[in-house]
Amino acid sequence: MLSAKMEDYLKAIYELQRESDEPVATSRIADLLDVTAPTATSMMESLAERGLVEREKYKGVRLTPEGETVALEVVRHHRLLETYLTEELGYDWAEVHDEADRLEHHISEEFERRVAEMLDDPAVDPHGDPIPTDALDPVDETAGTTLVEATEGDRLVVQRVSDRDPEELAYLDEAGIVPGTELVVEEVAPIGVVSVALADGEGTVSIPDAVARTIFVDATDGSTGSATEAA
Repeated sequence: MLSAKMEDYLKAIYELQRESDEPVATSRIADLLDVTAPTATSMMESLAERGLVEREKYKGVRLTPEGETVALEVVRHHRLLETYLTEELGYDWAEVHDEADRLEHHISEEFERRVAEMLDDPAVDPHGDPIPTDALDPVDETAGTTLVEATEGDRLVVQRVSDRDPEELAYLDEAGIVPGTELVVEEVAPIGVVSVALADGEGTVSIPDAVARTIFVDATDGSTGSATEAA
C-alpha cells in the first residue's frame, strides 16, 4: 500500500509532466512540494524501486503506466472533491485546493462513486481541469494556450485556470474571469500586462503576465491559434 506522501509525489510528477514532454527534474518536484532536493531524490529512488517511475540519469523522472494510474486516481479524487466542495458545500473556488489535498488520500472508492453520481459525473472541476473517469484513462491536460501567448484582437474563451494560488483565484473571480468566460484581448503591454475586455460588456481587466500564464484559453470558435486568424 502506498503512503499519502508517495501519492503526493506521483500527483506532482503528473502535474509537471503535462507542461512538457521532457523528464521531470527532481528540483522541480522538490519546489512544487516544498521539500529539499535530497528528500525528493530519496523518494524518487523509492518510487523507482516500486516500478512507479522511470529515472533518466541527469534528466529526471517519468511516470510508468502503473505510476500514471495511481496518479490519475489521486487526481480524480482531488478534482471530484473540489467540485463537491464548491457545488454542494458552498466553498469558494479559491478555498478548495488545499481542502481537497487533505482529503484526497482518505476517501473510499464507494465514497468516490457516490460523489461522482451526486454530481452527475462532471467532466471538469471548478477550475476547468478535466476529471479522469472511473476507468482512469489518460485525459487531455494540454488543451488551450496561455493568455500570455495571445495577441491584440484575439477573441478567446477561458478553458481553465491554475488552482495553486488562492489570491490569484480570488482576483480572477472578482474580475469575472472563470472557465467559460469569453474575452477580447485589447492590449499586450511591454510592461508585462495583458488587458482584456469581457465579452459580456462588464469592463476591462488588466492581468499581469505572471497571472496570464496560469490562464488557459482557446479561440471562441474552438479552433487553435489566434482567434483573429480563425475568424
